[in-house]
Amino acid sequence: MTTMKNKLTLKQIEAIIGEMSVEQALEKLYGYKEEYGTKIDKLILKYEKKKLQWEKELKRFDEMCCYEKEAYKEGVKFIAGIDEAGRGPLAGTVVAAAVILPENIFISGLNDSKKLNEKQREKLYDEITQKAIAYEVGIVDEKIIDELNILNATKMAMEIAVDSLKIKPELLFIDAVKLDGIRIPQKSIIKGDSLSISIAAASIIAKVTRDRLIEEMDSVYPQYGFKKHKGYGTQEHIEAIKKYGICPIHRVSFTKNFI
Repeated sequence: MTTMKNKLTLKQIEAIIGEMSVEQALEKLYGYKEEYGTKIDKLILKYEKKKLQWEKELKRFDEMCCYEKEAYKEGVKFIAGIDEAGRGPLAGTVVAAAVILPENIFISGLNDSKKLNEKQREKLYDEITQKAIAYEVGIVDEKIIDELNILNATKMAMEIAVDSLKIKPELLFIDAVKLDGIRIPQKSIIKGDSLSISIAAASIIAKVTRDRLIEEMDSVYPQYGFKKHKGYGTQEHIEAIKKYGICPIHRVSFTKNFI
């Protein structure tokens, strides 16, 4: 028992529980309750809220595993989630990613890349690349996009990513696309980046990879503001095209109406 003289401050208590799980922290806090009385109530309430948020996140993640769980029950071992980034921009590549996650994985916050901010995506990118069984990207440039059209270029990028995987998947989960050039069983899932952890992981890898590539072009063509808008058709970007014309990484088929 801590004596009155050696009583901890609330700040010290919070430091002690800071590295614990939510459950362990609450157990510790309720252990302090008799000694500290109502002074500890705000911390208890804070961690009770954290517990509810954690339980909600576990439930959300579990629901995003439904397609994977069904496949595992059927004996599938390696599932590759496939998604792309960059179908809509006026400039730059389209990037696809293929990601194979281990069974029973948990990655807090994993979601459709469009629902996350840049900091969240970067953090999840590091965790996904560390924990994935295998992952690869496929990159198709603006010249091929102009030649093939964006849908076919996207499929090409996806096929490159799948073919590059060091471990051959037994099943593909793809966000709303079917790959006719790949002879692997596949399931096309509408809004799959919100419904499947495998596709969500691929969406993050693709998005972060593409953003990094287009940001590199900002120093080469600074007048267009690529670092800010990532090549998408913002008013600022369109005005820059009207003023300076297009640069080598612009998609001619996407920008012809602005020239």
